[in-house]
Amino acid sequence: MSQHKETIKHDFEPNIVAFVCNWCTYTGADLAGTSRLKYEPNVRIIRLPCTGRIDYNLLLKAFESGADGVLVSGCHPNDCHYNLGNFHARRRFTVFRQLLDFVGIDIRRIQFAWVSAAEGAKWAQLVTQVTNEVRELGPFTNYKRISELSFPYKELEPEPLEEVTA
Repeated sequence: MSQHKETIKHDFEPNIVAFVCNWCTYTGADLAGTSRLKYEPNVRIIRLPCTGRIDYNLLLKAFESGADGVLVSGCHPNDCHYNLGNFHARRRFTVFRQLLDFVGIDIRRIQFAWVSAAEGAKWAQLVTQVTNEVRELGPFTNYKRISELSFPYKELEPEPLEEVTA
């Protein structure tokens, strides 16, 4: 790798989008904050009722919108507030992984983890780990391909309503 590319890679600060469960991981992230644990500030959290509710097009949308990496984190197995939501999310993610190569996303850019409400330290460690791994991969630049391939229904947006005059 040339010295110029190496310099860009080391100066690069990745944007990470985290889709997290409201009941466990979000509370764990909050615990990390209230405990004043230090971790990378690169993660933007999107709180969901359950990871089982994730539409994996949201992950593609995150990349299309400029994310360099995505983290999905929910309750530990058998601790889901909605019983099987985390199992459902993991099963769907296994299928989704097979599509990533087609879209042009390195599987290492998406991480899946379990973090409970009492694991603030684990959250801090996970965020730092994911940020460092994505930093090593460098910026994600294939977002235009995702835009072209993943959202075929953009042209089906509704027409604006006409103004009604009385």
